[in-house]
Amino acid sequence: MSGEGFDPRRFKSLERAGFNRIAARYADGAHLRADLAAALLDAAELAPGQHVLDLASGPGLLACDAALQVGASGYVVATDIADAMLAEGRRRQREFSGGVTALGYAAADAEHLGFADGRFDRVLAGLALFMFPHPEQALAEMRRVLRPGGCVALSVWGEREQVPLIGRAQDCIARLLPAPRVPRPSVFRFGEPGQLEAVLTAAGFAEVRVLPCRFTCRFDDPGAYWQAFLDLAGGAAESLARLPESLQSKLRDEVTEELLPHRSPDGAGYAVDATALVATARKP
Repeated sequence: MSGEGFDPRRFKSLERAGFNRIAARYADGAHLRADLAAALLDAAELAPGQHVLDLASGPGLLACDAALQVGASGYVVATDIADAMLAEGRRRQREFSGGVTALGYAAADAEHLGFADGRFDRVLAGLALFMFPHPEQALAEMRRVLRPGGCVALSVWGEREQVPLIGRAQDCIARLLPAPRVPRPSVFRFGEPGQLEAVLTAAGFAEVRVLPCRFTCRFDDPGAYWQAFLDLAGGAAESLARLPESLQSKLRDEVTEELLPHRSPDGAGYAVDATALVATARKP
């Protein structure tokens, strides 16, 4: 991401603070994205004995499922720049009764990985690539740490009009708040399948495959939707949390208008759709 005034270090600091703030709630909201997580793991074609790296792992929910698939003979490393996210993952792993043992945690920046070349059979990155200030550098690191023939499996949000789950909240924010002096990297910047395929190919990957994953999230009321958005938004959530409480309250109230197209016919809650892209690619 380049642009006048954009500071990658400040951006990462804000993302770290935001995800540290929402660690427990992010994990609690994982059921909303369960279909996407399952599609990503299916695409990764994990097998017993594999070594797997999960980037921007958050509280390690995807990594935990991956560890169950690779079994005791394999190993999964969950990484994130947000320490509280990793701590939440460790806490939940201790409470999990499924016998996950082949799972470790490491604080790591996806653009500067401290792992040896060819260390992993698979690299996972769920809803992460668009958050990296320099995605081409992150992809180069993914390729470096994969063994020859290894595979990356990642997901990103689709095109904006296909993701009202995020777009409705953004529309509300844009209506009530001035445009930021320094724009954030768009979460939709890899939403067009051809663009995602091109960036993976440019990074040196082969056998690139991109498929859509459509799912629906259901909310009892606009407040539940707004909270779910904040619980997913990282640095954006951190910025919103620093606003005066009166303005935060107005945003919560105003989102009701944005959600009207998604209200159930019987008035019992809201159904908000989303489309993500799931991509796989192989290191030659």
